[in-house]
Amino acid sequence: MDPLTEAAAAARDWHGRLLALLAAGSGDIAAVEDALADAYEAAVRTWPEQGVPGNPGGWLLTVARNRLRDRWRTAEFRRTVALDVDRDAPEHRDDVDVDAIPDRRLELMLVCAHPAIDRAMHTPLMLNTVLGFTAEQVGRAFSVPAATMATRLVRVKKRIRTTGIAFRIPDRADLPGRMTAVLEAVYGTYAIDRAEALHLVGVLAALAPDDPEAHGLAALVQLSAARAAARTGADGRFVPLDEQDPARWDRGLIARAHEHLRAAHRLGRLGRFQVEAAIQALHCSGAANVRTLLELHLILNDLAPSLGGGVALAAVTAEADGAEAGLERLDDVLAAAGAAGDRFQPARATRAHLLRRLGRHEEATAEYDRAIALTDDAAEREHLRSRRAH
Repeated sequence: MDPLTEAAAAARDWHGRLLALLAAGSGDIAAVEDALADAYEAAVRTWPEQGVPGNPGGWLLTVARNRLRDRWRTAEFRRTVALDVDRDAPEHRDDVDVDAIPDRRLELMLVCAHPAIDRAMHTPLMLNTVLGFTAEQVGRAFSVPAATMATRLVRVKKRIRTTGIAFRIPDRADLPGRMTAVLEAVYGTYAIDRAEALHLVGVLAALAPDDPEAHGLAALVQLSAARAAARTGADGRFVPLDEQDPARWDRGLIARAHEHLRAAHRLGRLGRFQVEAAIQALHCSGAANVRTLLELHLILNDLAPSLGGGVALAAVTAEADGAEAGLERLDDVLAAAGAAGDRFQPARATRAHLLRRLGRHEEATAEYDRAIALTDDAAEREHLRSRRAH
């Protein structure tokens, strides 16, 4: 690997950990981001000439920390902040073993999901700070102009600094709610960037090994990612789960997911992500029993009712008890969802399939048209058009 590629990989791999470590003391995420940007620029400038250091993470940490110390030694900063010998002393680039320093990314995730921060910003902030996505990339994922997203991110980082939100594991009584917000934010990244979500759930499970839902989420994302290659045929056609070739599933990811499920089971506290992962594991087993699937979906609906979960329950009900029963359940779900149900593409596609099974072809065609209009995925759109034509 050439030095520039090594520099890009180091920036990607170390960003979240370095930002969490450097920002833990001051809470000034924006200042740390500037220092890290300087460190990345220095790596791109010097590594091709001097060679890639044996300790890339330590090199980046030291350069960024020294940039921050340059700022701390400015006249304006010294007028308002007392001298700190440990903070203000310079470091040499080979002195730091980052692997020997406790990983602070869990604290950073908890900061991103703090209740004082707008819930709508939890996932964008995590994408930006933990994973290093730019405001433009995050804005594109959320269909928000880059300038608007940049402004929101600047505002929320300023709030973290001015309100003094601590980079720490909260008290036992406060942790469950905060972890739920973290899990939801990490889950939200999967729809945006599957590869980064796969990385992030592994980090989260490693940092919170005693949280069964962290293991459940890791299993869920890994099982879904394991089938990614099989979702598209050689001709680019979308392939639904019941038509996929299991030989194209990633058995290594499936095995890792089962390890997480076993770890969650040993902890003895059931949660939403564990149930969702169990459903996916059953699908990956090659012998999914429809009654067992229905029971799991009913448990999930009791634990964490949602529009998506309700639609999935209706689809499984149709397999277990017939299309009429499934359609009745689905229509109840849509009636409760109101306008959100009208815009939810999986609901319209599921309703179209059920109407077609019942021989109500004119209604099915209308539903297929609605589902097609609601998807931006070309392969899925073509799949729905094929279903509509038959």
